Amino acid sequence: MPVGLIERRIYLVRGQKVMLDSDLAEIYGVPTFRLNEAVKRNHKRFPADFMLQLSREEAGFLTSQIAMSKAGRGGRRTLPYAFTEHGVAMLASVLNSDRAAQMNIVIIRAFVKLREVVASHKELARKVGRLDATQKRQGSIILGVVEEIKRLQQGPPVTKRRIGFLPDR
Repeated sequence: MPVGLIERRIYLVRGQKVMLDSDLAEIYGVPTFRLNEAVKRNHKRFPADFMLQLSREEAGFLTSQIAMSKAGRGGRRTLPYAFTEHGVAMLASVLNSDRAAQMNIVIIRAFVKLREVVASHKELARKVGRLDATQKRQGSIILGVVEEIKRLQQGPPVTKRRIGFLPDR
């Protein structure tokens, strides 16, 4: 399975990059309920920073985004689990199959690639921020110079002397 297909199955939930149990089950070639069953049997291997269960709101949001079937129509009856990069690595040891080990390598590479892309975007954003600040500073200096040039071009204010008889006051 290409890394690109896996990258599209990595979601940002609660500020963490995660993969859903149903996507992982499909990649590993097992039914979702079997994957979750293996996780429940080994719950001590999955602390809170390895796995989380989505809320109804989060699951509803993902249902509309990735076309998951609705409950009651042959779809899920439980809220999905989401696994972080560490949880995905732990899943391979819990499932203990050749396919799980092979796919786990591809998934970890996808997480690493995604981390590299995010890091490069942060560096680019930092450079753009510095460039913007420099441009604003230089823009205000240039604006001041232009205004001074205009003032100098106008010369000193000219006062006209009135011609003719001026009555005494």
